Amino acid sequence: MNVNAQPAQLDPVETYSIDALRQHQLERMRWSLKHAYENVPLYRQRFDAQGVHPDDLKTLEDLAKFPFTGKCDLRDNYPFGMFAVPQSEIVRVHASSGTTGKPTVVGYTQNDIDTWANVVARSIRAAGGRRGDKVHISYGYGLFTGGLGAHYGAERLGCTVIPMSGGQTEKQVQLIRDFQPDIIMVTPSYMLNLADEIERQGLDPHKLALRLGIFGAEPWTDELRRSIEQRLGITALDIYGLSEIMGPGVAMECAETKDGPTIWEDHFYPEIIDPVTGEVLPDGQMGELVFTSLSKEALPMIRYRTRDLTRLLPGTARPMRRMDKITGRSDDMLIIRGVNVFPTQVEEQVLKIKQLSEFYEMHLYRNGNLDSVDVLVELRHELEGMDEAQQKLIGNELAKQIKTHIGISTRVMIKPFNTLKRSEGKACHVVDKRNG
Repeated sequence: MNVNAQPAQLDPVETYSIDALRQHQLERMRWSLKHAYENVPLYRQRFDAQGVHPDDLKTLEDLAKFPFTGKCDLRDNYPFGMFAVPQSEIVRVHASSGTTGKPTVVGYTQNDIDTWANVVARSIRAAGGRRGDKVHISYGYGLFTGGLGAHYGAERLGCTVIPMSGGQTEKQVQLIRDFQPDIIMVTPSYMLNLADEIERQGLDPHKLALRLGIFGAEPWTDELRRSIEQRLGITALDIYGLSEIMGPGVAMECAETKDGPTIWEDHFYPEIIDPVTGEVLPDGQMGELVFTSLSKEALPMIRYRTRDLTRLLPGTARPMRRMDKITGRSDDMLIIRGVNVFPTQVEEQVLKIKQLSEFYEMHLYRNGNLDSVDVLVELRHELEGMDEAQQKLIGNELAKQIKTHIGISTRVMIKPFNTLKRSEGKACHVVDKRNG
């Protein structure tokens, strides 16, 4: 019997009633607050300064009484000042790239590693992965949590792991052709690089064994999902995570609904807040996503501000709540002539124009005292040689759509295919030259 045809065995918590899930969360939240207060000096100081104690948590709503944690707290306590267990109990350390200062360092006990592997395994299974599938992992290995997080989760599920990591695009495609993986885990922007290379090598992507892409580590739109699915003939699903909370596997889109990532609420408690006031917003309203870890030993996170902008939605495939697509980050929001703009809004308009590739850049600069924006896009490779008059019409149409749907005026510059920079990890779409 084909093992992939067997029904997936859900974790018991995936079938809890809402009441049972909330009671489970409350018990774990009480433990997490107490663990943080007793073992992390920063939390003890913050709680005391705000006049709250872990014993004050009587209901889940009482979490709003407790202070927030931010990325700056991890940097201020660099490297290990927020660990809640002795160094001898830390079995692994990961860290961010630290491009804007000191890296944010995260640590794991063996129980944390097991929990992480379990939630990633649950995520791959929810996406349609099964024991025996071959999983090609193109997330970067090393201090970045993506590669090893996906790796341990796929192994925990019983998959065969191909630990490719990022880069070596030509070799990646060779191995996808020769090893015939069923699943690929990668950033959506690098999947576009791989799609281009597949076509460059003269391969028919629809004849490859790949059936499922699990994409994360950066915001991406439903338009990009449709483009990837059409080009490659696969199902594209969204995985969400961040190093400070665990890594990939905090939330996963379920194959049967494809309606936004389900948050694994037995380990990660979500809130949505007003990013300016910090007020907790009701489910369904857009705001900033905040997480409290419920089971982490090495690095408990209490009300961590992710800066990701989304909303919480009722559960569908599982009792846990879903998160909507990330529209951007509160710290990535661009203010252009008084208009709030997120790069994903521009991506959405670019992908509506079929003559353009999925790659784009926004260049921001000062024109006198005013902000100006150039949007650089590429023609699809099969349209190389298009005359300038036709290109101008396409550019005018994109500028019109951006003005209509986003509210800013832009100059669109159409470039030949493969001109814009390709990313081997998270894409960088904005070049801001306004401050020198």
